[in-house]
Amino acid sequence: MQNALAVITVVVVGLMVGVEFAVAVFINPILDRLPNDGGVHARSDGALVLGRIMPFWYIGSVVLGSVWAAMGRGGAGAPLVATGTALLVLSVVMSILLLVPINKRVATWTQEGVPADWKQQVGRWDRLHYLRVGIIVSAFALFAVALV
Repeated sequence: MQNALAVITVVVVGLMVGVEFAVAVFINPILDRLPNDGGVHARSDGALVLGRIMPFWYIGSVVLGSVWAAMGRGGAGAPLVATGTALLVLSVVMSILLLVPINKRVATWTQEGVPADWKQQVGRWDRLHYLRVGIIVSAFALFAVALV
């Protein structure tokens, strides 16, 4: 049972990392190159769609990591799993305190209602998102090593 939980956790966290990495490295840079500020409206739609899904994915990943850590307490990979789970918790706290407030504003932007400082706001979100991606990639790496 613990092995199955470990594999499921690695797959769920790995997929989450892939989505967040793709947003940071591919999607948002592509959107930023759209003409006539078209990217800002695409970001608004993305904020709505991903803003509904990602909280469940992040919390689910923390729950899976926590259960794996509890089940594997005292085992060889336990410190790696506990550290990876702590990093996921950090990513959730960081998201709630820093990224979600910006994301909520972006989700409300329309053709008529884009603030003058929108580029600074999405730039700040992008920088924070890069940091978050680094944190969840680290968590994923720790889980993968613990699985071996």
